[in-house]
Amino acid sequence: MITCVDHMLGMELLSPLGGRVPVPTHLLYRAQDPLLVELLFHDPVYGPIPWVVSRELLARGMPAPSGEGDIRVWPTGTGPRALLHILPAPPDGSAHLVAPLPALAHWLWRTYKLVPAPRKADALDLDGRLDRFLEGLT
Repeated sequence: MITCVDHMLGMELLSPLGGRVPVPTHLLYRAQDPLLVELLFHDPVYGPIPWVVSRELLARGMPAPSGEGDIRVWPTGTGPRALLHILPAPPDGSAHLVAPLPALAHWLWRTYKLVPAPRKADALDLDGRLDRFLEGLT
């Protein structure tokens, strides 16, 4: 039985001066912890740096800005070049990451196939929203 959905994704760290640094990122979703997504940022010096994010926050941030606390997400662009911005605010500073939205959306859609949205999120039709978004990319 499949209990996790994982994927390697090429994210980028945006510098305040406008530069971009590639950040290979391992996305990991476990059915045992259905509300959370783990992002493991691979740093050549420090090794994997884990972040835990709400799966619902990522899903809500794909069509429109979402999040008010430690992590904010928002989309830019359309089609295959669309990006999802992820702004985590750790205790020692902040980081601005971007991910290819179509690849992230497809991976997230796979997590909802493994474990459907909880009852409280059913009214939001997150599966339907992700399906419509992915259909628009083809």
